[in-house]
Amino acid sequence: MSEISRADVEHLAKLAHISMTEEELTTMAGELAVIVDSVKTVSQAVSAEVPATSHPLPLTNVFREDVVGEVFTEEQSLLNAPDAQDGRFKVPAILDEE
Repeated sequence: MSEISRADVEHLAKLAHISMTEEELTTMAGELAVIVDSVKTVSQAVSAEVPATSHPLPLTNVFREDVVGEVFTEEQSLLNAPDAQDGRFKVPAILDEE
C-alpha cells in the first residue's frame, strides 16, 4: 500500500479549502493510496526500450501540396468591391484614430 495517510488527506483538504467528514477522509486516503500504487505499477512497466508515443496510430499528412494556381490581378480583385483605395479594399473604420 502507498504512503498516503489520513493525516496527508486532511492536510491537502485544508490547503484546498475542502471540508471533509472523518469518514470521507478515511475513504479518500484509501482511494488515493490505490491511485498512487497504480501509477507506480504503470511506471515500472515503462522501460528504455519502449519509445514514447503521443498517438497510438501512425499519422500521415493528408494535405495536398500548396501549388500556386490561377491568381487574380489587383484590378480583377477590386472590380466588384463596394469601395477601394490605394489598391486595397476600403472598409468602415471600427476604431477611433484618437
